[in-house]
Amino acid sequence: MKKYITPEHVTSKEIKLLREITGMTQKEFAEFVGVSKRTVERWEYSDDVITGPITILADLIIKNHDFPKQIEVPDKKYELRIWYMYHDFVCSILDVDEMERKVEVHNFIINPLFRALGVNTEPTYEEFEEFLKSRCFPETRDKLKLELKRLDIPFYDPIMIIEKTQGRMVDDDFWLRIER
Repeated sequence: MKKYITPEHVTSKEIKLLREITGMTQKEFAEFVGVSKRTVERWEYSDDVITGPITILADLIIKNHDFPKQIEVPDKKYELRIWYMYHDFVCSILDVDEMERKVEVHNFIINPLFRALGVNTEPTYEEFEEFLKSRCFPETRDKLKLELKRLDIPFYDPIMIIEKTQGRMVDDDFWLRIER
């Protein structure tokens, strides 16, 4: 059986330390770890040791104080935001200015195979358009007009197609969520 160096428990003092390190209020910390504010209050005033998934998160934060900032959703810079997902995990967020043809990439995963644009962190607008097309059926598809009609889309437009299909592909667990 494998052994891990994660702690078996944390104390109320350590919970307070985590909030101090992250600079979060009890309410913010509760939202961050997915519990109620009351649970954080109970943890902070408990004489008992605290066990469960919070111990692993505590270990991550102690070893990497910037961890919460690394997974914080950035402010939306442009009108169009595209979330690149693997199952329900956020891999990348793309902020897009369609008028100025600008793309800003925020990656939340180290492995480039799970990133929207791989190793390319500063794509051109044309590279972004190619990425979108790669998440759609091809423009040369047989009976394209029938497929567009089925989706109630007047012409081939990758963003409109993705809004209907979420960019889902057969045997592929990646998908896109468009936010305007």
